[in-house]
Amino acid sequence: MINVRGLANSATSTVNNNAYITILSSNGYTIGAGRKQIPTYDPIVSGMAQTQALDNADLEKIQGLNMQGVYRSLYLQGALHGVIRKTGDGGDLISYNNQRWLVSKVIETWDDWTKVVICLQVD
Repeated sequence: MINVRGLANSATSTVNNNAYITILSSNGYTIGAGRKQIPTYDPIVSGMAQTQALDNADLEKIQGLNMQGVYRSLYLQGALHGVIRKTGDGGDLISYNNQRWLVSKVIETWDDWTKVVICLQVD
């Protein structure tokens, strides 16, 4: 099996270094005081990923979703999940460069890698 992600990453990382990231994978929520939902996460996982500006095709995919903020695309070995409001799933968080990002939309998902749109979170 050809590692397409590895081949692409070897080319892109020569001009845009990979970033060390940590991932908090959402596993639902608990109910706190005042019936407030409190997100819960699986143990932290870390590794390297490629972050890039959104290209035209990505911008077209999120057009009309009324999304505002600072966005990047992120490529990584493995899977990430965006928010699925109906089922309450998703909402994975990424940390890199001392910033927290929310996985807003899954653009591509394959057996061994994923491309997602992430949005900067301001605490």
